[in-house]
Formats: sequence, C-alpha cells, structure tokens
Amino acid sequence: MGNRIVIKDLDSIDEAAREFLEKTAGHNIIAFFAPMGAGKTTFTTAICRRLGVGDQVCSPTFTILNEYLTDSGEPVYHFDFYRIGNVSEAIDIGFYDYLDSGHLCLIEWAENVRSILPEETLEVRIEVNPDDSRTVSW
Repeated sequence: MGNRIVIKDLDSIDEAAREFLEKTAGHNIIAFFAPMGAGKTTFTTAICRRLGVGDQVCSPTFTILNEYLTDSGEPVYHFDFYRIGNVSEAIDIGFYDYLDSGHLCLIEWAENVRSILPEETLEVRIEVNPDDSRTVSW
C-alpha cells in the first residue's frame, strides 16, 4: 500500500475524494476493504459528488447495486456485498458485465467477492485512526 490519504474529518472528505480520483485515474474497478463504520459509503458518496453525480448516493446493502450518472452522463456502478451469501449471487446479477463495461465500479465489502475480482482491481483500505480520522491507502 504505497499511497495514502488521511481524512481528518468530514469537512476534508471532498478534497480527499478529489485527490483520490486524481491519483487513481485509469482504475475503473475499485474495491474497498474496511470494517463496519469505517466510512466506505461516506467516501464513495464524496467520490460520486466529485464526479458530478446528481442522484442521492446511498449504500445498496439490500439491492446490491446502485447505478448513478455523472454530470457527463457516464454511469458509476456502486456495489455493496455485505449481505451476499456466496459469490454466485454476485455473478447472478451480472457482476462481470459491469466490471467489463469500462465504467467506474466502486465495490464495498469486497472481501466477500475477493475470489472473483479481476487482477486489475485496485484494492483500497480504509482504517479508523485513534483520533477518528481515516487513512485511505492503496
């Protein structure tokens, strides 16, 4: 994990999302690994906001997938695999089709589908620091 960004508080999350997008440009499959409550959805929301997503971004915990459109009309696919029982559920929703689309795929609870993530997946860790700041590393 050679790259990292520290998010001091919610006031700095949009700047962190801008920096993250700049430094990870060219990566379309981004998998987040973090414990419950670390801020996966909050950071995903900030990323989408920086991309000009006008829709409300929320965790697709029950639907598994939300699709958003950026201000340029490009889709962003937001997955949450917290509730899946096995990887076949991800495959059944057409997971590979989304990954192969070339559009940005943001994956929460990626540890639950790690065995089917392609090699080019950018693995991102979010850690909660003792002062409640977050460290995003990849």
